[in-house]
Amino acid sequence: MILDFSSPIDYLWALLPEVVLAVTGLLVLTLDVFQRGDRSGPSRAWVRWTAVAGVLIALLANGYLLGIEAPLRSGMIAMDGFRVGTNFVILGATLLSFLLAFDYLRREGLDVGEFYFLVLMASVGMMLLAGSRDLIVVFVSLELMSMSVYVLTGFNRRDPRSSEAALKYFLMGAFASGFLLYGIALLFGATGSTNLALVTSEVARGTADGNLLLFAGVALLVVGFAFKVSVVPFHMWTPDVYEGAPTPVTGYMAAGVKVAGFAALLRIVTVELAPAASVWTAILWWLAVLTMIVPNFIALAQDNVKRMLAYSSISHAGYLLVGVVAGSSMGRSAVLLYLAIYAVMTLGAFAVVGAVAGEGDSRGSLADYRGLGWRRPLLGALLAVFLLSLAGFPPTGGFIGKLYLLLAAVDSGHVTLAVILVLTSFVSYYYYLRVIWKMYFEDAPEDAPLPAVPGATFRFAAVVAAVAILVAGLFPGRAIRTAEYAGEDMSPRQVTPLSQPAAPAGVIETNTD
Repeated sequence: MILDFSSPIDYLWALLPEVVLAVTGLLVLTLDVFQRGDRSGPSRAWVRWTAVAGVLIALLANGYLLGIEAPLRSGMIAMDGFRVGTNFVILGATLLSFLLAFDYLRREGLDVGEFYFLVLMASVGMMLLAGSRDLIVVFVSLELMSMSVYVLTGFNRRDPRSSEAALKYFLMGAFASGFLLYGIALLFGATGSTNLALVTSEVARGTADGNLLLFAGVALLVVGFAFKVSVVPFHMWTPDVYEGAPTPVTGYMAAGVKVAGFAALLRIVTVELAPAASVWTAILWWLAVLTMIVPNFIALAQDNVKRMLAYSSISHAGYLLVGVVAGSSMGRSAVLLYLAIYAVMTLGAFAVVGAVAGEGDSRGSLADYRGLGWRRPLLGALLAVFLLSLAGFPPTGGFIGKLYLLLAAVDSGHVTLAVILVLTSFVSYYYYLRVIWKMYFEDAPEDAPLPAVPGATFRFAAVVAAVAILVAGLFPGRAIRTAEYAGEDMSPRQVTPLSQPAAPAGVIETNTD
């Protein structure tokens, strides 16, 4: 199928996965109205599994996008392999989040249709953000994602920590949105357009060097994204929000928001603003250095495992920035591969933390993990796999992801960043291995409460996630080839200057890269 975006129907086909998720969200709310009985009872099964079915259908719809072609300069939505690959990661993270959250939601009395609706709407925003080719669409999709996640953060209204986290996240998120919107306004002033293809064309005409308006616009745009993906020094909200939010929301937020934010950042700076690389490379280089160093050392002093994982999440944003700074097809492929692996291991780690924490998330300190590996062997083994992958130990997917980022950095000449990535990864070994030591080499007190046995859905999803991490580490070939295809399919393209007419509708321009 060929789309020239000359009619609304073309956008319907281009946004098919997002449309499926949006319709599923409305259906979930409608079904929830007609459910009777206890909120955590079996009558909610229709709501839960309708949400899961909608995500599965959206995965099929996303695969259908591989057969659709579109002119390169038309439309506000990207139709390339990178967008499809990012959609698969976001949808996979959403599906895994649902399956891992069922037990927690029933235990805390939060198993209601609004939860699934908000997650689905946040996923729609994430997918739109990753595929946007217009700065207005970037802002609208970012706000759709953010508003949904704000509410999810404060979803447990009985817990004051959740309400406090939601308020902090909302205030800092609104502040970040202001930076982003002002950056978009300055870019519009510098280039005369919000369409990224036309922005690229204008920048390529030689306006990058010495254009203070363009420099300020790009800088503010980077700051806005830096807030959203928790980059130092714009990370202040992250530990408190991650600790206070319901644990399934924390895992979903740590995985999904980073995937969407980095996908959009990659598209905007390394493709659409590639001619202005002299403006954004230095900014991101220093942000990467700070984000790899600062949170890793702060995490060493954390006694709360959930808070420690929050600082860990910040440090991984620094690793991902290394691939962004590389700016090449290899760098984009490395970021996409690492995002996919990171989403799985982060969701798995937070899910196990939520299972151990018990009712009210009351057990979260390191002392609560003493002897866990022997008292609950499955939970201990799963958490060990996810933590080792986060640390980058072979033969896990985390090791392959970091190795690919290192190769991309060295290939682009950023050897210093590669060295810092390795050294800070060594620092992280301490706080990851400290949890494993507590689980297997320290005995729990006799009166220590025993975590409940997870449900069948949790066990299935968590085991599949752990196996996927190990398979990605032992047999990484297919994953790397898929990431390479996606990274190359988003390569910078020859663009027509604004003084020349765009390609006629229905004509496909050929990428000769």
